[in-house]
Parts: sequence; structure tokens; C-alpha cells
Amino acid sequence: MTTRRLLLTTPALLLPGTARAEFPDKPLTMVVAFAAGGGTDLAARTLARYMEKDLGQPVVVVNRPGAGGEIGFAELARAKPDGLTIGFINTPHIVTLPIERRTRFRLEDFSPIANIVDDPGALYVLTDSPYRSLADLIAAAKAAPETISYGTTGIGSDDHLAVMAFERQAAVRLLHVPYGGSAQVKQALLGRTIALGSMNVAEGVQESRQGLMRMLGQMGEHRTEVAGDVPTFREAGFDVVEGSMRGMAAPAGMPRPVLERLSLAVRRTVDNPEFQANAVQQMLPLRFLGPDAYLAELMALRVRYQALWAEHPWRE
Repeated sequence: MTTRRLLLTTPALLLPGTARAEFPDKPLTMVVAFAAGGGTDLAARTLARYMEKDLGQPVVVVNRPGAGGEIGFAELARAKPDGLTIGFINTPHIVTLPIERRTRFRLEDFSPIANIVDDPGALYVLTDSPYRSLADLIAAAKAAPETISYGTTGIGSDDHLAVMAFERQAAVRLLHVPYGGSAQVKQALLGRTIALGSMNVAEGVQESRQGLMRMLGQMGEHRTEVAGDVPTFREAGFDVVEGSMRGMAAPAGMPRPVLERLSLAVRRTVDNPEFQANAVQQMLPLRFLGPDAYLAELMALRVRYQALWAEHPWRE
């Protein structure tokens, strides 16, 4: 089969045999593997608005939640690699799901375009919760094992793995309740269905500032700027460092010039002061990585989680 070559131009790609055809010449679909209203969905929709301006075509966000992200990721992996179907991928889901079970995708089924957000995890409670600190939570959990419920975005998610690490180090057992996205976790916490919400910092900091929820601790290596008054788990004596990288990917096999054009659109968006102001409003910690650097980080994460699975399988 003869590979069709695409010529990279600025700012568009001209296809051979067509004097003025540009990439993209049709609307794009952006697949989000989590429910509407969550942190990933909000970031995706904000990014899509700016990418539309750069690419000159509509970018339609389509939510495909379920199975911890597997449904959406599998749909993205099976799409035609022409650059017209792109999607958000999250860590650790994109690397942990194929480790823990047989899935319809693996990391090699994607062409990473760019990383955009790197959001540390956090453990949230309601403002009137009796747990004022991690020490309070530990004491209550030891008194009543497997009765204090916590919500996450699914088995094997960063939220879940973080609490499992905390349980091992604190010698406690909590009750896990998985949901389809952070919006449902937050709703369950606010509705008092669960006692704890394990989410990324950006997914609950607004409610925290409104006085509806409190962070017991954050899971970054250092305190994030958007919650500088909240101690890290390490400060409390627990080596729990987890979070979620959120970036853009396409099906594997996409021509390199198309990949670079899409990555350029993401880079221009992340560099846009107006987008950066929106990111501040959404409490999104930005961290751009190009295709090669992003892929290298994903591969390194897979090695890390494979080792963790071998030592402490997280299947429930």
C-alpha cells in the first residue's frame, strides 16, 4: 500500500492532488470518556472553543462515559486516523485499564497529541464533616472498618489508587463507591450519599471556596497554588502522590504532519492569554507537553503502574 504524504504548511496542510484543500476541511469530533460536567469535560469544552478558531472548523465534544473511561477510549482507538476524531485521555486510566483487565485498547492504539493539564488529587469532605484532618479520619476508620464511604471516578482511577495507598500506609479500610465521573462524585458528597470524595484539586476547589466542602489534604508533591493553605499528604506523614494528567490524543496511525498540526493548535491555545485566564477560573494547572514528550511520560507511567499492580493489585 502506498502511503499518502501530507505536506505541512503554515497554518494548514495541503493535500496532494488538490490545489487548495486544507486540513482540517471538515468538523472534528472530540471524544470525552467521562460524564458531562466533570473536570475533564469542562477542560475539553474550553479547549475545543479555542481550537475551533485555530483550525477553522467546529470541534464537537461527545461524552462517552462508562467503565472507568474504557468506553470512550475504545471508541477513540477504533476511529479512523485521519485527524478528524480526537479525544481527551486521562492518567492513570489510559495506562491502568489495560493492566487490570482485558480492554479493547492499549496505549499503542493512540497517537498522543499534547498534554494540557496536570491536576493533583485531593480528599474532600463536607464543611460540617466530623473529620477535620487525616488523623480524625484514621481514628474513625480504625473504630469502624469498611464503613466510611468514599467516591472515586472508578476502579483503577488516580482517585482510587491514591486512597488505596493511603489505606495501606494508615492501616485502615474504607468503603469504595465508584462513579462515572467527578461530577457524580461531587453530587454524591454534597447529597451526603458518601462521606468522602476523592477527586482532583480543580474538581472541588470552587465548592471549597464557597464553603460547601473542605480538603483534608492534597496529593501533589508540593502544595498547589490554587489551594496553598491545604497541606499535602506527605506533610501529614503519608507518601501519597497522585494526580491526573489530561491531554489530547488521536487513533494510532495518524500521519505525522496532521499530528503536528493538531499539536500546534493545542500549543497556541495553551499559550493564549485568554485561555490561560479561563484555566485560572477553572483552577486548571496547565502543563503543555508535545507529542514525543507526552508519549514518553505515558510510557514511564505504564512501567510504574505495572510494578504497582504486581505488588498491590487494585481489582475489587
